[in-house]
Amino acid sequence: MRLVFGLVLLVGLGLAGTAVYMAKGYIQQTRAQLAYERSQRAPQIETVDVYVAERALAYGDAVTPDDVRLVAFPENSLPEGVFTAEEELFPKGADAPRAALRNMEKNEAVLAVKVTGPGEQAGISARLERGMRAFTVKVDATSAVSGFLRPGNQVDVYWTGTLGNDDLRTEGNSSGEVTKLIENRVEVIAVDQKAGGDFSEAVVPRTVTVAARPQQVAALAQAQSTGRLSLSLVGADDDTVADTIEIDQRRLLGITEQEQVVEKQPKEKEEVCTIRTRRGAEVVISRIPCTN
Repeated sequence: MRLVFGLVLLVGLGLAGTAVYMAKGYIQQTRAQLAYERSQRAPQIETVDVYVAERALAYGDAVTPDDVRLVAFPENSLPEGVFTAEEELFPKGADAPRAALRNMEKNEAVLAVKVTGPGEQAGISARLERGMRAFTVKVDATSAVSGFLRPGNQVDVYWTGTLGNDDLRTEGNSSGEVTKLIENRVEVIAVDQKAGGDFSEAVVPRTVTVAARPQQVAALAQAQSTGRLSLSLVGADDDTVADTIEIDQRRLLGITEQEQVVEKQPKEKEEVCTIRTRRGAEVVISRIPCTN
């Protein structure tokens, strides 16, 4: 009887050990599978609902509640100026829609810089910031970068003209025909009669409208009436500011001030010595060698 009890006990302990071993292996396998599934899952990204264009919008199109919809955007990648509530985008309701200042594609986020204020129409006045004025510059193919200027570009403005006389000098001591940088990084807000950026190819404009402060407007008007204005396109990522630039023909050709003075010095007059001789009533003047 004791032998049977001992055999049963041994068999029970063996079965229990086997069950524990199998359960341990199953648990480890389950944990490994869970860890693998977690590693394959995408990280949790917090999102914010923002308004995007429901359809493609061109410059000047009205932006109404039917033209936009909410889409989830990653919160840590939101561009500046998004609209997250209808009260922000349409504070005056559907009766005061905004207008598109730039072309927008479908599903593109609606930003504050891309639309006018509530109830405003797209135009030059909507592109002007506080204290700025619009001024139009006459241009041609050579002075307008061969027609590659677009609204939103920044340009440097150069003046070329002739100073009245040699006594009239500029800050750089130039005279005659002079080219001078007069304005830095002026923003272009319209090319001809187009204030949007929907240009499919380069077009040579006749006028370029820029945004400038009143003092700059006066300077540009004076420069345009007394000489020729040329525009130089500034790179999109260029944050440098050009120094004072001024050049005339003398500097262009490398003529130094000393050389110019030598050229202007008059030739010394040859000294002439004479003697007067009276012959009766007649006086005869004869040239003789000069002696010291």
